[in-house]
Amino acid sequence: SGVAWNESHHCRLLAGLVPDQIQMCRRNLEVMHSIVRAARQTNSVCQKTFADMRWNCSSIQRAPSFSPDLLKGTRESAFVYALAAAAVTHSIAQACTSGELPLCSCGSVPSEVPGPDFRWGGCGDNLRYGLQLGAAFADSPLKSSKMGTQALKAMNLHNNAVGRQVLSDSLDTKCKCHGVSGSCSVKTCWKGLPNLDEIASDLKSKYLAAIKVTHRLVGPRKQLIPKEMDVRPVKETDLVYLINSPDYCTPNLHLGSLGTQDR
Repeated sequence: SGVAWNESHHCRLLAGLVPDQIQMCRRNLEVMHSIVRAARQTNSVCQKTFADMRWNCSSIQRAPSFSPDLLKGTRESAFVYALAAAAVTHSIAQACTSGELPLCSCGSVPSEVPGPDFRWGGCGDNLRYGLQLGAAFADSPLKSSKMGTQALKAMNLHNNAVGRQVLSDSLDTKCKCHGVSGSCSVKTCWKGLPNLDEIASDLKSKYLAAIKVTHRLVGPRKQLIPKEMDVRPVKETDLVYLINSPDYCTPNLHLGSLGTQDR
């Protein structure tokens, strides 16, 4: 937490980075504050979102040493990957807006025509820059040769993309009134992202409706398709998983279940 991120050797201090992430860290040291903040937010928001559920996301506290339930393709790992991918994009997009990052600033002015009662102004969140750097950082471990089976890589890349898509879809118009003594004679609006809790809530709905898939050859390439024949095809906004979760009631470290005792 006390790292200044002003020397490239600091990139070696983060456990669990793959070589591509270390390279990205060295080239974009100033972004690392946002990435570390995103990791913390993912940790706390996940546990808050699932606090009243049998799986309460406590297994995320061991990151980057995940337990089996977050390594083997469960719906819980689908949620964690999607939330983490959304969080890193969200954090970078808002760091641009707040002036933390020298290589980016406010998001571009929307191309849509402003409504009759407002004008575009303010400083919108720079979603484009967040998506660019966030995807590069979050997806690079999944493209390295050591990261599990092809099916697991495909699943995690898909769920990362779902997290970013949910975030992109949440970009909304926010406004501020100006005028004499509280009148709203001029309304300035910009495009902004909601807080991460809202994104996590949307992703929780997708977690509950996640589709069990298999990685199978369809035509010339392998694709994720539903395991059950009567389920509709997987959409770009569906979370997907490969194996069933432990029941999470009783402790089973082999399966990654911490159990619900003492809660």
